[in-house]
Amino acid sequence: MDLSVNICGVEFKNPVIAASGTFAYGEEFERFYPLSELGGISTKGIFIKPRMGNKPPRIAEAASGIINSVGLPGPGVDAFLANELPRLKNQNTVVIVNVAGNDIDEYKEIVERVSVDGVGMIEVNISCPNLKENGTVFGASCETVAAVTKAVKAVAKKPVIIKLSPSVSDIASIAKAAEAEGADALSLINTITAMKIDVHTRRPILANNVGGLSGSCVKPIAVRMVWQCANAVKIPIIGMGGIYSGEDAVEFLLAGASAVSVGSAILSDPYAPLKVCDELGEYMRKYGIKKVSELVGKIELN
Repeated sequence: MDLSVNICGVEFKNPVIAASGTFAYGEEFERFYPLSELGGISTKGIFIKPRMGNKPPRIAEAASGIINSVGLPGPGVDAFLANELPRLKNQNTVVIVNVAGNDIDEYKEIVERVSVDGVGMIEVNISCPNLKENGTVFGASCETVAAVTKAVKAVAKKPVIIKLSPSVSDIASIAKAAEAEGADALSLINTITAMKIDVHTRRPILANNVGGLSGSCVKPIAVRMVWQCANAVKIPIIGMGGIYSGEDAVEFLLAGASAVSVGSAILSDPYAPLKVCDELGEYMRKYGIKKVSELVGKIELN
């Protein structure tokens, strides 16, 4: 049984990746298991400069999920390259650096700076607001997605994954726009904008009023969007959104994803990615599947 996958020439020992924002830089998880057991790690989102993130409260429980407005806190690219990457690149797993920016120039700069040895792929988070265009999210239109993709591909020395926002009316067109400007792969979905209100105070729970919804509740939406994108583009897709089990992962693979990322599940169980991988293997044994890639896109429509 072969769980390995190849995405844009990068070899993953298995298709299960720890998603950005839930695994930090992996250091806290090394006490639980060797990070080499993971297919890959997508780092916490990195900006050019250090960020404190949003003020608390910034996480709220929701039915079958969580809403967060953490705000991408982090040490900035200098500290990441000096303190985090040297350790990560020795973990015998694929390092995917998740990057973010306030404008296209920032995206270009950070992608160029993290295109270094030890980095396997670069995941570009386009769910950030464009500060030069009245805060419109980069991932909200084909035009801005194309502009960011073209800009980062011009300087990237590693394969580029464009991480798509689900807050659009036509996800397939967004995927095509990224592919047309040279994206090597896509990842989706990012969180869905949501709100929770304290009915006693009549105020939002989150200090930022709204946040991003993730967890089991978003999985049907995520699977549908992965399927739509897989039918619209020819580049690989990393699926994410509510993956808690091996069968969850299989859904995404059947819909057309080549690999999956486990996010919210890690917040309640640090072993979640390993459990997903083990259960995926059990599914393959049960149905006599020799190579995990045999599942990709094999949905049988009614």
